[in-house]
Amino acid sequence: MPVTIYDVAREAGVSMATVSRVVNGNPNVKPMTRKKVLGAIERLGYRPNAVARGLASKKTTTVGVIIPDISSLFFSELARGIEDIATMYKYNIILCNSDQRLEKELQLINTLLEKQVDGLLFMGAEIKEDHLQALTSTQVPTVLAATRDADNKLPSVTIDHFQAAYDATQALIQRGHKRIGMITGPMSDPLGGLMRYEGYKQALTDAGIKLEEELVAHGNLFYESGLSHTKEFLNLQQPPTAIFAANDEMAIGAIHAVQDSGLHVPNDVEVIGHDNIRLTEMVRPRLTSVVQPMYDIGAVAMRLLTKYMNNEHVEEHVVLLPHRIEYRESTKPDQA
Repeated sequence: MPVTIYDVAREAGVSMATVSRVVNGNPNVKPMTRKKVLGAIERLGYRPNAVARGLASKKTTTVGVIIPDISSLFFSELARGIEDIATMYKYNIILCNSDQRLEKELQLINTLLEKQVDGLLFMGAEIKEDHLQALTSTQVPTVLAATRDADNKLPSVTIDHFQAAYDATQALIQRGHKRIGMITGPMSDPLGGLMRYEGYKQALTDAGIKLEEELVAHGNLFYESGLSHTKEFLNLQQPPTAIFAANDEMAIGAIHAVQDSGLHVPNDVEVIGHDNIRLTEMVRPRLTSVVQPMYDIGAVAMRLLTKYMNNEHVEEHVVLLPHRIEYRESTKPDQA
């Protein structure tokens, strides 16, 4: 049978209320009594019942985290930021993989709510009406990380995806490029897909460069997509002299396609990616990329959630973190 609070009280010769105060860190316990209780806990190997404590306090100190892909380097960095801040504020996390499928996402939301989590952190490409209904119909605080809903109904932490793509495209324009290919993310993704495409398009417009549809390829964010679409670009009568990819995996695919064709990166084709995942440092030439501060997004989102869970004052419920371009060897160094 598991050791109970009653067993500890009997071993220490104190009341169960006193044991409870010691376990919960209540300062109103005499040092000698605290020492006796802690000694009894150690001898008996007592572990407090988290479920029972949660029922008593109406808090489980547990946060549910839903991410699209646990294996993704992008989301693993976010999860690490969440975990570090959760540990700092003494919260445990339940990490769930949704495969970015609506049915599974909704199921996980309901499952976590049934487990009486104190808060939810949700990461997904597109926040649909079904998501909003599930997340706003509960009293449990929710924060979106690396995404946001169209009307900003829910608290969120992300970057300005439009401006980030605009800056990357403008950087290539300033290097003298007029034929700039873009490999987008899925257009169903309002931030990583649509907004990055809109930023690219606006940068061209502001520079007086006509948007060429043949220089826009709709990718799926995976390496193979960048590889195949870049090969298509290079087969054009007038291929692009620079490529901006909506994420780093596709950008690395673009680099390899250029190299496979016998051309050089960056002398023949300059390449910029987005997100600045660890792979940018592993590929050769190393990839220039828009830095999306993934760890910081996770950390700030978790801190924001702790404020809501503890009824602290929140000034801004939609947080946009700064981005920048990290220049490496896939763009010409003398123009960086």
